Amino acid sequence: MNSSAGAHAKSVSQIADEIRREQITAQRKPIVESLKGHDFSVKSRREQQSVGFTPANPRERKFIKTGIEGFDRLLEQGIPQGNSILLAGGAGSGKTIMCLQIIAHHASLGKKCLYVSFEEREEKLMQHMEDFGWPVQKLIGNGKIKITRMNPFDVTRNVDALLAKEKGELLIDVEPMIWPKNFSNPEIIVIDSLTSIGSAFTGKEDSYRIYIEQLFRFLEKSNATSFLITETEQIPKIYSKQGVEEFLADGVVVLYNLKHENVRENAIEVLKLRGAAHKKGLVAMQITSRGIVVYPEQEVFSESG
Repeated sequence: MNSSAGAHAKSVSQIADEIRREQITAQRKPIVESLKGHDFSVKSRREQQSVGFTPANPRERKFIKTGIEGFDRLLEQGIPQGNSILLAGGAGSGKTIMCLQIIAHHASLGKKCLYVSFEEREEKLMQHMEDFGWPVQKLIGNGKIKITRMNPFDVTRNVDALLAKEKGELLIDVEPMIWPKNFSNPEIIVIDSLTSIGSAFTGKEDSYRIYIEQLFRFLEKSNATSFLITETEQIPKIYSKQGVEEFLADGVVVLYNLKHENVRENAIEVLKLRGAAHKKGLVAMQITSRGIVVYPEQEVFSESG
């Protein structure tokens, strides 16, 4: 690796460290204060990252693989079954492709997978899967995949109505807002995206927080492993709309679309994964004709010159 590439790789590492430090100092206090009085505990990111590489009952804990080449090697055992994973990244970083690839893998193993889109039409998402060679029509036909589109403003109206009925109580029922009546008990759930939902709550931040808290509770009770997409800057200092989502999630995976001179390069990082050991740091990633491929041992920009 030549000197200029080494310097740039080092700068990327420094950026990542600075992002974490800035977020810890700038975001922890307002987030924790905003959650006072709610009936769930809030821990600092340091506490969350140190939680349990040895779960309380490791023999009973089940883990799942994503099926993404190279990514599963970043995880010692896999993703704990039933965890909620926040997928954060900017435009073109591969968030939607990663989620479609995950459901294609698990559906091919016979698991029921639900993809709830608040942005793209069902047909467009199906076309994405066909372009990568994943047999989406077959998997939908045999009842293993359900792709449904929802209007985020419908969620806003429903939450407003429920809060008015319950006089602001936190206990609202989010199940009808994301769960199709004709598709029960999925094992994998994708929400695409929290950013779209949050935009529909503009000016109603308290209602959004109540909805998000209940959404994470609902996903936990469902026992499904869930992946929730959120849009960020290309090199984010915060990984969600208000910062609270990453505290509620069991894991945070960050996808990057980084520019080096006149070339863009993708990278990925497992920022936290509660209840599981994982490799830390940014590693190289490519979006290929067969989907996402991760290179766990390859430094970002290590070959550029």
